[in-house]
Amino acid sequence: MNKQPIGIFDSGVGGTSIWKELNLLLPKENTIYLADSKNAPYGEKTKEEIIALSKKNIDLLIEKNCKLIIVACNTATTNAIKILRDNYNLPIIGIEPAIKPAALQTKTKAIGILATKGTLSSELFHKTTNVFTNGIKVVEQVGEGIVQLIESGKINSEEMSSLLKIYMKPMLDTNIDYLVLGCTHYPYLMPQLLELLPKNIKIIDSGEAVARQTQAVLKQHLLLNSATSKPKIKFYSNGNPEVLASLIGEKYSVEYLNF
Repeated sequence: MNKQPIGIFDSGVGGTSIWKELNLLLPKENTIYLADSKNAPYGEKTKEEIIALSKKNIDLLIEKNCKLIIVACNTATTNAIKILRDNYNLPIIGIEPAIKPAALQTKTKAIGILATKGTLSSELFHKTTNVFTNGIKVVEQVGEGIVQLIESGKINSEEMSSLLKIYMKPMLDTNIDYLVLGCTHYPYLMPQLLELLPKNIKIIDSGEAVARQTQAVLKQHLLLNSATSKPKIKFYSNGNPEVLASLIGEKYSVEYLNF
């Protein structure tokens, strides 16, 4: 059982930011990554559509013998995680925007959250925000168009630069000192955001925390891979495989799969 792979899915290529953290922390683990790029972005779909797409992805990962599944998508987690856990009999790790650390550490009492519409409008997001942000100004910004540009291979385009300037302005006007990236696609914007924002603003995402949580759950269920052989790492995309390949490096190949 412990040699079986960890399954990871996202509404496209963004969840590779989670896979990278996981691979750093647990380099012995076999992994299978599904990029559901043809249905990206999930953030503009209904809750019912998000649940159906998430189930489709999990069914495929179970077919491929995964021992644990990471929902590497904030929108899918905030809209579907409870239903997924109720419907499947294996450990499922979700991902939520890192609101808690930002709220606990802010000095200016103002934080910014850049996320999809689907995440920001979800019940789980509102619950988390209400618990941790009492007395703190929260500037929520829907990152409309960002996922589409990343999925089209336009991370460093002028269109992206223009969008980020527009989206950061209300946050700068409010004197935030923490920016929470609430979508797994967004860590790929870090170089541009660091150039755009003053040095006192800290940018945080959930990648490392998800990797640590995965490690803890694997230990708890005695599922850590103890094999010394080279891990098998597979990437599948139902969109343009070249976009995914450009983010994971030449060491790995991407297979097109119609799912």
